[in-house]
Order: sequence, then C-alpha cells, then structure tokens
Amino acid sequence: MLNALLYVTTLLVWGGSWLAIKWQAGPVPTSLSILYRFGLAAALLIALVLLFGRLQRTTRRDQWFCALQGGCLYSCNFIAFYLATDYIASGLVAVVMSTTTLLNAAHNRLFWQQPAGPRFRWAALLGTIGLMLLFSNDLLSQQWSQQTLYGIGFALLGSWLFSLGNMVGVRHAKNGLQPLTYNSWAMLYGCLILLSVTLVQLGFKPDSFQQVAWWDSNPRYFWGLLYLAVLASVVGFNVYLLLVARIGANSAAYTLVGTPVIALTLSSLFEDYRWTGTGMIGLLVVIAGNLLVLGKPPALGSLRRWSGRIRQRFLTF
Repeated sequence: MLNALLYVTTLLVWGGSWLAIKWQAGPVPTSLSILYRFGLAAALLIALVLLFGRLQRTTRRDQWFCALQGGCLYSCNFIAFYLATDYIASGLVAVVMSTTTLLNAAHNRLFWQQPAGPRFRWAALLGTIGLMLLFSNDLLSQQWSQQTLYGIGFALLGSWLFSLGNMVGVRHAKNGLQPLTYNSWAMLYGCLILLSVTLVQLGFKPDSFQQVAWWDSNPRYFWGLLYLAVLASVVGFNVYLLLVARIGANSAAYTLVGTPVIALTLSSLFEDYRWTGTGMIGLLVVIAGNLLVLGKPPALGSLRRWSGRIRQRFLTF
C-alpha cells in the first residue's frame, strides 16, 4: 500500500508542476528561477532534517556522489529541459522525457547488472505510444529543422542526466543513505552549480546585475515558485527517490510517463486545453502502461489487497 501511495503522490505532485513551471515564464532568467526554486527547497529540507535530527553522517565519497546528483537532478538537467522548450513544443519534450524509462533500464543493466523484464519493455512501448497520441497535435505541427534537432538533443541530454541522477540514488540506497540526507546535500550542490551558471550568463559585470530582472511581481510567479520548491522539490523528489529505493529505478521512472496526463487534466480545468479523441486514446494507453509497469509486486498488488479488504468489510457489514 505504501508503494502505491508513493507512486500516486509523485504523479500528482509532479503533474501539477507543469502548470507551475508555466507560471514561472517571464522576465526572470531561467537559471535564476531554477536557483530560487532549489535554493528555497534546500533551505527548507536542511532545516527539517536538522530540526528532527535526521541528517546522517556522510563520507567524502558520499559527498562527491551528492555533488554529482546535484548536477544531474537539480541543475544541469533542468537547464537542458528549459533550453529544449526554446526550440520545440513542450509536448514533444514530454515525449522525449519518456525515454528516461528506457535509459534507466540501460543504466541499471550497465551499473547494477539488473536486466529489465518483458513486462517493463512492453510498458515502456505503451507509454511512448500513449504520449505520442496525447501530444499528436504538437508532433504534427512541429516544423522539423535543424532547430528541432537541437531541441530534441537538449531534451535527451536532460533525460540522460535525470537517469544518471536516479542511478546515484540507487547507489545511495545501497550504502544506507536516506533521501532526506542525500537530497539536502544534492540540492545544495545543485544551487551552487546554478549560481555559477547565472554568474557566467551575467558575465560578472556590475551593469548586467542592474539590468537583469531579479523578480516577477506577478502573483502567479510567487505561487508557482512556492509550489515548485515545497511540493515538487522537497516532497516530490524525496518521495520519488524513496520509490526508486523500494521498487527500482525502472518502475519509478515510469511516473514521468504519467505526469503529463495529470498536467493535461489540470490544463483542461484551469486553462484552455481541450481533449480530443486521439488524446483520450493516448490517455488510456498511458494508463495501461502504468498498470503494466507496476504489475503485481510493487503498487498494483497493494491496491488490490486494499480494495479487497474494503470489499470484505462491506460484505461482512
């Protein structure tokens, strides 16, 4: 039951982050907005682990891997994804991001000698097909050119970095580190990387610091930042990496296939997105893939046992 709860929580929290990221678009430089997000998230997370005494001791080797994870999960990958959206539609970025499931399978085989089973391969195929149907309008309207290749390249780079960050999470779990500890350090290192990128973009010139837009007065920017820092980062990443430790990186990464569905649902409620017949078919295919990748062991079995208990109670009432 806990695995199912972790899986659904990740889906819902990260699904809502798409709308929050859209609210971040504006005059503030992308790297600066990401720095605000993870700076606030790191401060909150470190304060919590210190308050409750949950910060574990780490070795120098652990710190090196935390720094690597900070670059892969909390800085460079997001820069790559944001750069990708400058060249291609966000829907196409979502389709490319679904390759993380395949990258995790390849990396698991390479680093941990854990092959992916046939159930997972079919689920990955269903997920990719489902996302292509969901975002068919973006795919068909995309003007394919050299710029498109740049966008796909950046999206693949972001997906590859995210997958490597997952593998570091597996390494931490094998060495007894908890997500609260290594995420605190990794987010801190990610902030240092983002700060360095921002300073390089500004050219270390005083005039650049005066000309840059440091904040957006639109209330949506603040609420979007708060959602991304607290829910998507502090809650989302810790829950996701706990899921990686419990059910494996392959199955956990499939949440990236399901999150666009949540995002489109929210978009239909709060924006002007309209579901089409093709989109609905894509939705069903993605749901089928989610059920297949979870299978009986991690979450679906828990859901069945839980529903069975409820059914039994009603029958005996």
